[in-house]
Amino acid sequence: MVGRQCYHCKQWIEEGQAHDCWTTTEAALTRDLPEGLRDAWERLRETAASFGDQRIYASHKSIMFSRKSCYFFVRPKRKFLELCVFLGRKLQAPQVRRVDPASKSKIVHVIHITHRDEVEAPVTDWLQEAYELSEAPAQADALSQRTPGPNKKPTAGKTRAVKSNKQ
Repeated sequence: MVGRQCYHCKQWIEEGQAHDCWTTTEAALTRDLPEGLRDAWERLRETAASFGDQRIYASHKSIMFSRKSCYFFVRPKRKFLELCVFLGRKLQAPQVRRVDPASKSKIVHVIHITHRDEVEAPVTDWLQEAYELSEAPAQADALSQRTPGPNKKPTAGKTRAVKSNKQ
């Protein structure tokens, strides 16, 4: 048997056989959600769709919401919806599980949604803010504290003293 094993899904694919495990749909990603999470997903989707013109699509294990760029995405899990929201500032709130730099101008905030009632302010306000930011041109560096000044070169690690060879 001539063929190969897909490195994503580990399925054996015969030579010449079409295979696309990467493509998926919203329905496929949300089909097995428990009722409570499905309600939360529907409320989340309705809220985001009410913001205005955008593209909503499934990609691998996520459902993306984008305008010019993705402003948030959802990864449906067994016990929660993992919501990743891209903002131009760092949030400090009990709902935010993790904060990571995503680019020079955006910071990703990871939020776990377990119930429909959690899809309300301030989460919906953050989604609205991310929606508005995704259409705006790049603004001041959100991570400016981590970037060197205009005439400075970035250094890797600690600096060390240089010994002089003069005698």
